[in-house]
Amino acid sequence: MANTPARQFGPAESAACRELIEAALAEDLGAAGDVTSRALVPEHSAGAARFVVRRAGVVAGLDATRLVLAEVDRAVRWKPLCHDGDAVEAGTVLARVSGRLRSLLAAERTALNFLQRLSGVATLTRTYVDSIAGLPCAIFDTRKTTPGWRVLEKYSVRAGGGRNHRMGLHDAVLIKDNHLVAWRSQSGGSLADAVRAARATVPPGTVVEIEVDSLEQLDKALLGEPDIVLLDNMSLDELRRAVAVRDARRPRLELEASGGITLATIRGVAETGVNRISVGALTHSAPALDIALDFEEPPA
Repeated sequence: MANTPARQFGPAESAACRELIEAALAEDLGAAGDVTSRALVPEHSAGAARFVVRRAGVVAGLDATRLVLAEVDRAVRWKPLCHDGDAVEAGTVLARVSGRLRSLLAAERTALNFLQRLSGVATLTRTYVDSIAGLPCAIFDTRKTTPGWRVLEKYSVRAGGGRNHRMGLHDAVLIKDNHLVAWRSQSGGSLADAVRAARATVPPGTVVEIEVDSLEQLDKALLGEPDIVLLDNMSLDELRRAVAVRDARRPRLELEASGGITLATIRGVAETGVNRISVGALTHSAPALDIALDFEEPPA
């Protein structure tokens, strides 16, 4: 479970991106390719274009865009003019491209889909991050991601200044209410027992987190010494009381608030003293950032 922001578009992001690009181009070009461009654009015609942002936001996905263009035509020239994580104003030119016009037209929609989607996630994340500026609390994402896009969407959260929760079910323990129902039906054990049982089965160093929805559950869960306790759908008063309990009993324990938190309420949640706030909306509700590919008119 990542604890520090990292904006590198690394091997994992590149591999995930290439798989998505292959599928995206296959569904767009099919077996026949771009029939419109083939009908209207001479095969060897060359041109240039600019990726221009129409609305202020935060950029993410420039490397993904480069990979789309390279997949269509490795001879396309790509010149980025900003970096992922940059805040940009409307009208900013993000990158310039040049090469065969047929190639640029074939790549246009897929490239924009990646750039708009990922920049949208980064932009919404930055809005949440800015809303709690100055407070000792961090914004985290969730697993509520577009199927197949998780690695890239979580990268975009980092580009926007947020942090990543676990990547999937495989890299951290998060004991939720349904796990506890199943656990109790088989063992009859307590919340603390569930934490201990989970820790005993995973490799050393694996984060063990448990979700609670009441102060009574928090009290019981603390006996198992989890690394993190997720406070689900608690009121501000309950969150403040939970922080007081943590401070008195286990000061180094991290508390995470989640459930129904919006831009209108998030600063109040952060002011209660929780360390983390997880927000599913960062990925499941981020609108695409308005970006266009403007082709340059040839000289008269």
